[in-house]
Amino acid sequence: MRILMTGAAGKVGTLLRPRLARDGRTLRLSDLQPMEPGAGEEWVTADLADPEAMAAAMKGVDAVLHLGGQSREHPWADIVHANINGTQVLLEAAYKEGVRHVVLMGSHHAAGFHTRPDNGEDLPDYAFPRPDTYYGVSKVVMEALGSLYHDRFGMNVTVIRLGTCNEGPLDTRGLATWISADDLACLVEAGLTAPGYHVVWGVSDNPRRWWSLEEAKAIGYVSRDSSEPFAAGLIAEHGEPDLSDPVHDRAGGIFTLNELGGKW
Repeated sequence: MRILMTGAAGKVGTLLRPRLARDGRTLRLSDLQPMEPGAGEEWVTADLADPEAMAAAMKGVDAVLHLGGQSREHPWADIVHANINGTQVLLEAAYKEGVRHVVLMGSHHAAGFHTRPDNGEDLPDYAFPRPDTYYGVSKVVMEALGSLYHDRFGMNVTVIRLGTCNEGPLDTRGLATWISADDLACLVEAGLTAPGYHVVWGVSDNPRRWWSLEEAKAIGYVSRDSSEPFAAGLIAEHGEPDLSDPVHDRAGGIFTLNELGGKW
């Protein structure tokens, strides 16, 4: 089995590469930044928005994990080129190559202005898009493109509304939004075989989380990690989080604050 991983040189790609390695599996790594492939890996340099380059990168591929694009807020033209045009070009190349399974790495910023539900329940898996940035808008378009290529062409697509993926949560907000690299790898594996179209929250089963895991569990995700072992140290350093503060009350956290202006 050959999996194309775009954006392989980035933080998430670096975390996932060793965790997705399997006997009989080849990871075809793609990015604009050159890197040295390891055992069981191949390397291609490709601009996501270049149809010829993506068609070449897609040759002989069985599934796609799409991590590539602008990972932070940028001017609109940059976001459109990398994240919107790039995703469309990638999906078109996958369709023409006959790829059946695609996992798109979306973001919680696609729903950033959603707040904690008043009823104490989790924010639903398919919460209506409420993007907090141009970057968030691009992830909404990613979800829409995935839906289109599923409905029109029968491609199996899973979009992960990724939370915070690091070796551990970096602050008290992360106690709710964190997903471990091992859990993210498990969620990606589930998406690589899941039939249909799905939007799932990318978060570990943290006691403080407020994003639903029902859809992720439905496609086979089993979270084995929790942010709670980090809680005492983070709270000692930063204090108990104020859940009425937009940083903790809104899915997009600090990226929803007006004073950030165009910088985000």
